[in-house]
Amino acid sequence: MKSISLIIPSRTNLKYLKWAYTSIRKNLGYIHEICMADDFSDDGTWEWMQEIAEKDSNVKIHRNEGPTRLGHTILYDTLVNDYATNDIVMIYHADMYACPNLDTEILKHLERGKVVSATRIEPPLHPDGPEKILVDFGIEPEEFDEQGLLNFVSDHVGTREDETTNGIFAPWAMYKDDFQSIGGHDPLYAPQSKEDSDIFNRFVLAGYDLIQTWKGLVYHMTSRGSRFKDGAMRNPAGQVFMKGRESSEWLQQNLRSTRNFIRKWGHMVRHDELMYPIIPPKYDVGFMVENCDINMLKELEPWCSNIYTDCDVQKYIEDEQPDTQFDLSKKILPYIQGADPKNNILVRFDAKYLTPQNFQILVNLSDILKESGEVGDMELEIFKFHVKSLDSYESELINVVRSNK
Repeated sequence: MKSISLIIPSRTNLKYLKWAYTSIRKNLGYIHEICMADDFSDDGTWEWMQEIAEKDSNVKIHRNEGPTRLGHTILYDTLVNDYATNDIVMIYHADMYACPNLDTEILKHLERGKVVSATRIEPPLHPDGPEKILVDFGIEPEEFDEQGLLNFVSDHVGTREDETTNGIFAPWAMYKDDFQSIGGHDPLYAPQSKEDSDIFNRFVLAGYDLIQTWKGLVYHMTSRGSRFKDGAMRNPAGQVFMKGRESSEWLQQNLRSTRNFIRKWGHMVRHDELMYPIIPPKYDVGFMVENCDINMLKELEPWCSNIYTDCDVQKYIEDEQPDTQFDLSKKILPYIQGADPKNNILVRFDAKYLTPQNFQILVNLSDILKESGEVGDMELEIFKFHVKSLDSYESELINVVRSNK
């Protein structure tokens, strides 16, 4: 069997990390390398990692010394590039239990130019979907029904008519040089959120096949990092749900990453029901906006290549620039009446007449332009379009361009 390097960052998540590590060694043996990173934890994670590394010669460990977190967007790549010694790497979450034969089922389908995902079995903490299996075998390691899970896996593996489908979600494995050839994860999204959707888009554009095996399985506790810090609970009726709300840290970072994803791709994250990415064309679009203000600028700016506006933008740039690697001073430019900027597609409108309803035209602009397929002038509600070219450049987004900032 080929050896895999499992890539597992963790932050203040020790009980889940111990559970994940134990499952890998119990069910997959010691043939595979485990590369773990501690992201400035305060729960004894680093001390435990050091103890494990002394006992287990096939473990590599790394620590972010702080004083702030780096996030898995950065640490995945640190482990892949600086620690993994095998040709194959698997991006793995610290709250996942590796079921028997996970490795053999992944490797059965893996070759260069392919990315192979396992299938997740999860407790009903999030909505069901056709890409996963919702069965409750516990919401915390303390109540985990290991034997029940193993019996279920033994009874159900191979009962599907289709052994594989096309889609992607962690854990996923690929050849390390395929990962590195497109630059790995984009640090635009550090510390976390949307870095996975971004790299999945880039896998598709690079021509990689995305395969999910339904015989390779993990049990996934779900969202036990920064999103739901308090874990999950069960009420007297047996229903399960997350304790508390999504953390303010996660919500703020998710908003930043969502805005950066839109800036880069021109659309929200899209995928089909089996998690296969849907990638609309990325056009060079300039918005020419009259009667704009700072609040409107905040809503509009991510959705275009350039925005030409008649409002004072300096305060917006000062506030927003720390949250993005895009140079907003070059993106946001003065509105000049009668000017014809160089963007391939110009959209002129008066912000006074912008509503939540017609804003959706801008949100879906890539689809509208692709469906139209027309070069020239047209109008739609409050918007006047001047389409010089429908050349798209999503293929230019495959390789990561790293900022010097």
